[in-house]
Amino acid sequence: MKQHAEITYDGIDENADYNKLINKVIEKCFENEHLDRLKLYICITLTVPEVIHLINKKYRDVDRATDVLSFPMFEKNEIDAMVKDAVENDEKVQDCDFEDCDILGDLIISIPKVYEQAEEYGHSFERELSYMCVHGF
Repeated sequence: MKQHAEITYDGIDENADYNKLINKVIEKCFENEHLDRLKLYICITLTVPEVIHLINKKYRDVDRATDVLSFPMFEKNEIDAMVKDAVENDEKVQDCDFEDCDILGDLIISIPKVYEQAEEYGHSFERELSYMCVHGF
């Protein structure tokens, strides 16, 4: 099965449970949007608030940390046209390495913020991380 998320870590330790959950959620996102028919992947960086703060300031002129950042590489109408073409031609992608695919975009998630918000909203870390993935997607 094709993997749709390239997960990297910046400022936190790699975690197999995070990887498993994120891949499951992103797979569903790709399926629901019919993006699994395209040679695309999303790059997800799990990090700390200080890194998100710097990225926010540099690229968005926002001088604070946020929970998630999303930087798409395509406009919505471009993706819609690509999906329509793939569906009409009944194209299916079985497998491709990240080097052979185009990047859908970058998603940056603050893991400490995920823990904080899960506690604040009274639900599990897993639910909040899943929400951040879908929200950013």
